[in-house]
Amino acid sequence: MSHQWLDWAKRIQALSQAGLKFSKDVYDIERFEELRNISAEIMAVHTDLEMEKVKNLFTNETGYQTPKVDIRGAVFKDEKILMVRENYDDRWSLPGGFCDIGLSPTENIIKEIKEESGFDVNVKRLLALLDSNYHPHPPQPYHYYKLFIHCEIIGGEASIGVETNDVQFFSEQYLPKLSTNRNTESQIKMLFEFMRNPNKEPLLD
Repeated sequence: MSHQWLDWAKRIQALSQAGLKFSKDVYDIERFEELRNISAEIMAVHTDLEMEKVKNLFTNETGYQTPKVDIRGAVFKDEKILMVRENYDDRWSLPGGFCDIGLSPTENIIKEIKEESGFDVNVKRLLALLDSNYHPHPPQPYHYYKLFIHCEIIGGEASIGVETNDVQFFSEQYLPKLSTNRNTESQIKMLFEFMRNPNKEPLLD
């Protein structure tokens, strides 16, 4: 559910980053740098982010740009889903985050759930691989693919992490205020459908 201006800014930024990676001509490099600045200006005008912060976001990577991978764990107990409250916005999300280089998706989600909630888990299966552009997330500077993985608690106990300040289980009928950058209500409800129907086929955008 992306805004048109956001799509333009992301596309300009991605093209300029690729151009800066592969161009040798000094004048082409100047043009691609100007395009990257334009994309940052578009983002700054339409969001509450400061121009310098946007420029830092858009210049902290090099090379051909690809979608970032965000991984989230779906952990159920007594027909309730595990969620953590984020320090960032004091709202709730499924435990997870960006995938770390050098770790598999399984290793990533086991690590994230332990760090953010205190629980040890086993991975059961992939439930969904979604494109953030097709879901009602607020405008964000990057393009994300989101992996939702069903996990089962095998040990540990609820405890907060460096990035979280609370850990609880919630029923589908009484969801808390969600950190919609990370997960939406429709995505949480999708996961409850998998809980009720373990044979449901994985979803792919």
